[in-house]
Amino acid sequence: MSGQYNLIATTAFGLEAVVARELNALGYAQQRVEDGRVRFPGDAAAVVRCNLWLRCASRVVIQVAEFDATDFGELFDRTAAIAWEDWLPVDAAFPVRGRSARSKLHSVPDCQRIVKKAIVERLKSVHQRDWFDETGAARGIEVAVLKDRVTLTIDTSGDALHKRGYRTASGPAPLRETLAAALVLLSYWNRERPLVDPCCGSGTILIEAAMIGREIAPGLKRSFAAEQWPQFPRGLWDAERVAAAAKVRPQLAERLIGTDVEERAVLAARKHAEATGVADDIHFQRKALAEFRSPRKYGVLITNPPYGERIGEEREVEQLYRDMGRLFEPLDTWSIYVLTAHPQFERLFGRRAERRRKLFNSTLACTYYQFPGPKPPRHDGRVTSMPPHSR
Repeated sequence: MSGQYNLIATTAFGLEAVVARELNALGYAQQRVEDGRVRFPGDAAAVVRCNLWLRCASRVVIQVAEFDATDFGELFDRTAAIAWEDWLPVDAAFPVRGRSARSKLHSVPDCQRIVKKAIVERLKSVHQRDWFDETGAARGIEVAVLKDRVTLTIDTSGDALHKRGYRTASGPAPLRETLAAALVLLSYWNRERPLVDPCCGSGTILIEAAMIGREIAPGLKRSFAAEQWPQFPRGLWDAERVAAAAKVRPQLAERLIGTDVEERAVLAARKHAEATGVADDIHFQRKALAEFRSPRKYGVLITNPPYGERIGEEREVEQLYRDMGRLFEPLDTWSIYVLTAHPQFERLFGRRAERRRKLFNSTLACTYYQFPGPKPPRHDGRVTSMPPHSR
């Protein structure tokens, strides 16, 4: 198959608009934004480019078919009528995962089983054989049912896009790279402004910021499922990677600052920054939050502090939030952003956020509290404008 595809960038709930802006920046402005996904048309180059460049999407998938089905017989027949042989070679491994909401086809295991059986029956008919070993490369299929509307997709990414390849050591509650990148893109930070994370953990927010500031494609150092497919020739991937490497900007003029009370977390952060190629852009240091000070002006602080989810930690975390309110108060020219699941954060912090955004850290519902500061003056004395992604 060739030509145009119906593509979908899947995303965590709350990040759809961020992904839509990313797609627009890549040149894919024809979009339809839905819960958990952004639909857009694109060719083979779009599949490659979006896998390499999307920082906040979960996966890039191709819509193979979409239809209505109100019973399992109809689901089987409509699935078996699709030309799966165009996508699946004889030896393809094709695991089927599923989800269903507000539909008569509410049993996800049954949906998965029936779709798998229908694909096998189609391939049996086409290839005139009764058995498929599935020893080849995996081509993940998803059946998604919403209000009896079935969408069948094939995954081009393989491993989810948050798996950049640099993180090998993490703390007890690691922040996904895609969410960390979104926190930066939703802030007022740019490569000309100071950036601090005083609860940096394994460094993900600052590493993603450095990659954004230097325009390093997040998928530059990893592989993707569709690299093995004939629809997306090797030369296309090579050309896009060469073009992406050529866009990398020089080292940041001012190093980002990450501190954490845990020595192990700081060592992991340094290791991850080295693996990403941004070690010289970030200074990581073991330091308790109580020691945080900064004489700089018009900086940006983005952090994902502990939430107090474990038994016995709540009182300690609540005191941490009170300390944050006191320590950050002198930063009157700074923009401050905090992601937490604690429902009383604003009361403990001592300030009401100007903006709040509901996000999910994995499956945990969180709020991104935003306290934007004044706009920094330009060198000519005028006030700078804020980046469009922050609004």
